[in-house]
Amino acid sequence: MGQAATQNEMVVKQDLKAVAEVRQFVRLVTGEYGMDDFVPRLVASELVTNALRYASEEDGKVILRLDRAEDGALWMEVQDATCNLPQVQEADMDSEVGRGLFIVAKFSRRWGVRPLADQAGKVVFAVIDPA
Repeated sequence: MGQAATQNEMVVKQDLKAVAEVRQFVRLVTGEYGMDDFVPRLVASELVTNALRYASEEDGKVILRLDRAEDGALWMEVQDATCNLPQVQEADMDSEVGRGLFIVAKFSRRWGVRPLADQAGKVVFAVIDPA
C-alpha cells in the first residue's frame, strides 16, 4: 500500500443500491490513475455486494479503499465487520448468485482475505493489473 494520503476511501451505505455509487466511485478513481475502469468496477461490485449481502446494519460499515501499487496495479480492499471468510463456490452457469468470488479470482492478479484484530471483521483485497 502507498501512503494513506493517496488512498481513496468510500463508506458504502447498507443498501445494495449503493453498488451503483461504488461503480461511479471506482470510475472516478481509475480515471485519475489513467486506468481502464471495466474490470475494477466489476471486481468492486462483486466484493461490495458480497460484503453487503452478508453484513447487517448492526455489523457496522462496509468500506471500499482503492490505491495504486508501485507497479501501477490497482489495490482494492473492502472491509466489513463480519468475521465469516468468503468462499469461492462452484457456480453453475444458470445461477444468479455464487459467481462473485469466481469473477474476482478470474480478473485479479491475486486476491485474499485478512482478518482484523479482536474479531473486528475482515478485509478482502484484490490486485488488478492495469489494462
